Amino acid sequence: MKSRLFSSEARLSDLITAHPSLLTLLTRLGIPLGFGDRLIADVCQESGVDTAFFLLICNVYTFNNYVPSTVTILGTDMSGLVPYLEKSHKYYVDKRLPHIELHLDAIAQKLDNRIGKVLTSFFGIYKKEVEAHFLHEEKEVFPHIAGLMAGKRDTSYMIGEFIHTHSDIEGKLDDLLNIVFKYLPPEVDDDNVLDVVYDILMLSEDLKKHTFIEEKIMVPLVKHLENAILK
Repeated sequence: MKSRLFSSEARLSDLITAHPSLLTLLTRLGIPLGFGDRLIADVCQESGVDTAFFLLICNVYTFNNYVPSTVTILGTDMSGLVPYLEKSHKYYVDKRLPHIELHLDAIAQKLDNRIGKVLTSFFGIYKKEVEAHFLHEEKEVFPHIAGLMAGKRDTSYMIGEFIHTHSDIEGKLDDLLNIVFKYLPPEVDDDNVLDVVYDILMLSEDLKKHTFIEEKIMVPLVKHLENAILK
């Protein structure tokens, strides 16, 4: 059954109430709270956010079977794409990862020293990999996109490099969950365990959508720009 995609004529409050997970997207998209009963189109206009781009991101995050066509991507104002991806990086690094780390540290203090070190060491390595992954995109990929959008002819970096080197940063969260499930003694039963499992699951799902946006929206867009400007 085909999903019914969101409309700009719906109230934003209704959208968030029906799909609370979209709440974390608002600040990344530059939309503050306090929108009352206003329509999505009106809130986007007031916030300086392209309505079609907003709906595109919300549809991707909500409907697993939604893959925007190249026509849809090229027909949407994508000037907000790089700022959105950069804000998402900041959200993950400054908020989500430290929150998980805090819970893991609290859990490790109640565990056998060896098991506690396995948890914290694995996450510490993962966190550094994620930060390096994001830094590469911010230093190489995003400036390339910004240049193309400004009409610059720069072949020092091409999106094909991104496709070949894009790593799976959400998959290792599954490994972390497996460590928690495998090694956590049954006597460690508190809110930290529930919180960290929930946070890992939520972050993993968010990162999957983030990766989807980069591979299914960003890459086709950049390929089109490269073909139009560089060839």
